[in-house]
Amino acid sequence: MTNTTGGPAEGDTFDAGAGSILRQPKAVWATAGASVVAFMGIGLVDPILPSIAKGLDATPSQVSLLFTSYFLITAVAMLVTGFVSSRIGGKKTLLLGLAIVVVFAGLAGTSGSVGELVGFRAGWGLGNALFVSTALAVIVGAAAGGSAAAILLYESALGLGMACGPLLGALLGNASWRYPFFGTAFLMAVGFLCITVFLKEQPRPAKKTSLLDPIKALGHGGLASAAVSAFFYNYTFFTVLAFTPFVLNMTPYKSGAVFFCWGLLLAVFSVIVAPRMQARFGSLKVLGGSLVLLAADVLVLGYGNHTAAVVCTILSGAFIGVNNTVYTELALGVSDAPRPVASAGYNFVRWFAAAAAPYFAPKIEEWSDIHIPFVVAAITAVIGAVVVFVRRSALSHEAEELQPMHATEDSVAVFAG
Repeated sequence: MTNTTGGPAEGDTFDAGAGSILRQPKAVWATAGASVVAFMGIGLVDPILPSIAKGLDATPSQVSLLFTSYFLITAVAMLVTGFVSSRIGGKKTLLLGLAIVVVFAGLAGTSGSVGELVGFRAGWGLGNALFVSTALAVIVGAAAGGSAAAILLYESALGLGMACGPLLGALLGNASWRYPFFGTAFLMAVGFLCITVFLKEQPRPAKKTSLLDPIKALGHGGLASAAVSAFFYNYTFFTVLAFTPFVLNMTPYKSGAVFFCWGLLLAVFSVIVAPRMQARFGSLKVLGGSLVLLAADVLVLGYGNHTAAVVCTILSGAFIGVNNTVYTELALGVSDAPRPVASAGYNFVRWFAAAAAPYFAPKIEEWSDIHIPFVVAAITAVIGAVVVFVRRSALSHEAEELQPMHATEDSVAVFAG
């Protein structure tokens, strides 16, 4: 872990002078590994949404509440994570979050109705919020190579988790929609053991975080601008993630394969492509351009034939990967608030859109037709780009000073093996 100066703790053996993201303390790898599983839980249900609807005799809008309850609780819990971790410490907060996920993921597999399943996913969202927000702070504090390497590791975990989640959901869900939930509970239990063994407790901050600190942090114009833009972007993101499986209407295996390819593009573009584009064109130009291209992509997804829908679903992973990296860097660096506080405020805003999109997309289809949810998603992506353009003065100072994570042989190796 980290000592009071922010360096690696004693007992973690690695070359402190190496910039390689592969040379990390065991604690970092344990936390990053558990983060992969945590992010797997987001896309895990994608391939099995139609199976869940059939198994529990539920409508698409009812099943989509699995995402809504999960992210609604996640958003609210972001105000609590810093409050908790600053009082009980980072390690205990991670373990508490993991324990909650293990319990509620396991209970989700026993659900007898869609209402029960939605409720258990809400509890899962609380545990995931405690874990994910704290994991980022732990990785940033303990990683060798500074914050750039830490964000690279975090985005790697996000990308791999988002890629592997649908694949695991398909493999286990082909037998029963219940098995992916039991599988997640087991993997998170393994993560709990790894964190227990390898992670030393972090020194608690000198100043405890209050429940209102993340809200106060949003008073900074740059952070507020990043959060508002990310809010509209996340609506687009989770329309693709939560609504597209019903549009594709494929078997769990085929749907899992589509979203695995989607997640693979997300991982590669977030870790390898985005930094190079930032270095060449600048963060704000890359973000604005990627949002506009994402809007065009989801329009084709909504109005194209089945083949076009599959291709555009996969292709959207590239734009989402770029956006995730740039937004994360902006949120962590645009204000002078402590990173955990800034992250909590930023996530508090953006996760509300992740809760809204899965609910409204099928409702909009019921009110109109299957194309209109994607029109709305395209519009929200464009609004996100407009916010970046209009508020560029509040974001440009930080964007110019950001040191993008340059793609190196080491970052390629993360995904190569």
